[in-house]
Amino acid sequence: MDRPTQVSENKYRLTGRVPEGYRTVVLQRRADGHWVKKARLRVAKRAYRTDVRAKTQAQTYRTVAGRLRSPQRTVPAAPAVPAPGDPQADACGAALFAADGTRRQCTFADNFDGSQLDRTKWVPQTNFITGDKNGAYACYHDDPDNISVSNGALQLTVRQEPEPVPCDHAGMAPSRFTGGGVSTYHLFSQRYGRFEARFKNKATKSPGLQEAFWLWPDDREGIPVLWPEAGEIDVVETYSQYYLFGIPFLHYNPDDNGGPILGINTAWNCGAPRGVWNTYALEWTPLLLKITVNGVTCLLNTSANLAFQRKYIVALTAGLGVTTNAHAAGTPLPATMSIDYVHVWQ
Repeated sequence: MDRPTQVSENKYRLTGRVPEGYRTVVLQRRADGHWVKKARLRVAKRAYRTDVRAKTQAQTYRTVAGRLRSPQRTVPAAPAVPAPGDPQADACGAALFAADGTRRQCTFADNFDGSQLDRTKWVPQTNFITGDKNGAYACYHDDPDNISVSNGALQLTVRQEPEPVPCDHAGMAPSRFTGGGVSTYHLFSQRYGRFEARFKNKATKSPGLQEAFWLWPDDREGIPVLWPEAGEIDVVETYSQYYLFGIPFLHYNPDDNGGPILGINTAWNCGAPRGVWNTYALEWTPLLLKITVNGVTCLLNTSANLAFQRKYIVALTAGLGVTTNAHAAGTPLPATMSIDYVHVWQ
């Protein structure tokens, strides 16, 4: 079975191929630890396809043909939508409850329903670069070509400009590439809770693009140490080189030794295909950081490190990549990261 393809807001298409001689396959869904038959699909020219609806939780499917078993594929959970007139709905949508049954309080919400960036919530990024500082790098710009709101989403765009434009980042020469980024710097920060964003990036297999939904320590608290000991929570980074996955990364010392440790501070198997909407969330307590992608747990960190005991701001960025994911001749520009919403609960 191929990876699911989103065909509408809450509908996904499952497709696959089988060897010659099979006329049907059985579609099965994982439920309560067992495989349950959902449908028998007709095979035409060795291929099959069917559409399934996303549910409130992620669903895992496979097909069976004789003794053949297809790879398991996960259809993401549908975004929560409050029922009309729901008295419990708030700015973050339908009521959300913590594991102990208490209702979470919505502390920050932007559904990007207007036509302009709400600058009471967001500060455009302007004083950093993204990409390879010794090669192709993009200057973050506060410009409608890089940061805009339309069609119910925040649009962050990486572009190649006709002529080099100045960089506000100290010591960097003008560049022909620009990027878009925003954060809640000095406007909103929070310690612990649930942080969630739903976004879609440029559908491409070519390297060169990097997008992120991440948290950074609030400097108003007077952080006494430097990065990475100060901490950084990358709920997800998406690289066009790795077009089927989203990659979380937690930065802190000394536990992670400054590098990736699978299952501790990063994961490389979180399915999140480019070009479709994916939902990324962080559940954060004093003892646990849990990152989910489309409702599926992706990373658990129980370090209880001091870096994760302070307030963090929220950031969204779209820019150029580095090293093996650096800008190349095939990098498709302009490339836009569309953010449907950002919600935070305490």
